[in-house]
Amino acid sequence: MRVITGIAKGRRLFTLEGDDVRPTSEKVKEAIFSIIQFEIEGRRVLDLFAGSGQLGIEALSRGAESAVFVDSSRAAVDVIKKNLEVSGLYDKAVVKNTNALTFLETYDSFFDIAFVDPPYSQGLAAAALERLPMCMSESGIIICETRFNEELPTDLGSLKLYRTYKYSKTSVSVYRPK
Repeated sequence: MRVITGIAKGRRLFTLEGDDVRPTSEKVKEAIFSIIQFEIEGRRVLDLFAGSGQLGIEALSRGAESAVFVDSSRAAVDVIKKNLEVSGLYDKAVVKNTNALTFLETYDSFFDIAFVDPPYSQGLAAAALERLPMCMSESGIIICETRFNEELPTDLGSLKLYRTYKYSKTSVSVYRPK
């Protein structure tokens, strides 16, 4: 796993080991950043269910102003911090070791881009999407990665499902303002 482009281009990132770990594939990551390539510069990013932090780190490398990384796993938080150090982007990041849904209920600022990549088929994507609009700026974009057959809402109040992209067994759903 590596940073694709930007100021940390080519830096190798660490990931967690084990059967429960499912990092975003290079193909899907490249597709996600092609979709939003002109919307990253100067934005505030949320990497929810961050895992290794690779999506938020990629956004920071491409010019995002700041990123908040949220994961409930202590081991994941340690890997995120290590990856931020390796990529030289630690000063633009905040790492939270907390439950993602609790974080969304208590956070009092706004994000311009949110990456949501929860464990598949546990209902966490829909639960996070239900809470996320209150944390998004008026022009906010949510990008949600799920298993290809997972049902997601099409309407999130001020946001709507813009498009869903399919990559093998993975779906990437993009929500934009109505």
